[in-house]
Parts: sequence; C-alpha cells; structure tokens
Amino acid sequence: MSHKVEDGGLGFDFKWDMGWMHDTLRYFGRDPVTRAQHHRDVTFRMMYAYSERFMLPLSHDEVVHGKGSLVRKMSPGTGGGPARLANLRLLYAYMFGLPGKKLLFMGDEFAQVREWNHDGQLDWGLLAEAEHAGLMKWVGRLGHLLRAEPALYELDHDPLGFRWAVVDDYKRSTLAFLRRPRQGAVILVILNSRR
Repeated sequence: MSHKVEDGGLGFDFKWDMGWMHDTLRYFGRDPVTRAQHHRDVTFRMMYAYSERFMLPLSHDEVVHGKGSLVRKMSPGTGGGPARLANLRLLYAYMFGLPGKKLLFMGDEFAQVREWNHDGQLDWGLLAEAEHAGLMKWVGRLGHLLRAEPALYELDHDPLGFRWAVVDDYKRSTLAFLRRPRQGAVILVILNSRR
C-alpha cells in the first residue's frame, strides 16, 4: 500500500500498523506478572516493520462501540487507577521510541476515562486531577523529544535506524533498543513493564 505505484504499491504515504496496535494493547491489558509469557506481543512487530511505511495508531476504533477507553484497557495489576496510568505512560514511551509515525486519538493524551462519544465533548475536567494533567505533560514531553532528536524519526522507514539491544529478556519483561539518525547521537531506549 505505501510503496510507489511504479513499484507495485498503491502510493499511500503510510499504512496503519493495526497488528502493532492489537498486539500492544493485548500485552498492556495483561497483568504485569504474566507479561513474561507474552513478550513476543511487543517484539514481533519488528519482524515486518520495514515491509511498509507504517504509522503506529492508537485509533478511534479502539475507544468506541463498547470497547472502553484506552486507560481502561491497561491492566491495573494490583495498583488500580494509578497503575493503569503508569501502564499508559509506559505504552506511550514504547510507542514514541519505536520506528513509525505516531497517532493518538483525541482524549488519549490525558487518559479520558469514559469511552469516546461523538455526541459529547471530551472530559477536559479530568485535567484538574494531577494524574491526568501529568499524563498530558508526559505526552507533550515525548512529542518534544521526538521532534528534537533526529534518531527518533529520521530513519523511521530504514532498518539502519533501529537495532535491538535486549530483545529476549522476557523473564523481567524488559526491552532495550537503539534508534539511530543519519548522523549524530544514537538514542538508547530501555523499557520494563513488570513491577
């Protein structure tokens, strides 16, 4: 789809990586204690990441029609609401670290709790709560980092821009990878999803 027409593609700029979205949401919906058994859900995407020019969506289709909000999809583990928000912060760090353009649906940036409803506005009042305001600041900081660091975007669609540093530490649910720009500083991203 995202290859040039003369190369047999349809000429689109990007294709939504729905496999990444579904695998990732399934993983983050699991209790952190059991994630070790499902580590492949967050590593498999790199097997096909360069077959198309991908966008990493957390799309509208996942937060409507009885599916619940994104924050409610996060496993609370043993921590309830604060643990869900911590999982969401981790999900966004993972998303912004990976190759591919990013897409958040409205309300995801501050963890709207109720399912999105096209007949109403977003629950902006949640920003009066420190946890929701803090998540919005976190997403803003990730966006600034993404724009400021060429390693996080320049080679999004080139295998030279990504290399696993730690891919198989499923026992500790830990990932580490390098993001490279065309030239300049390399970024090391380290993530752990087990408490």
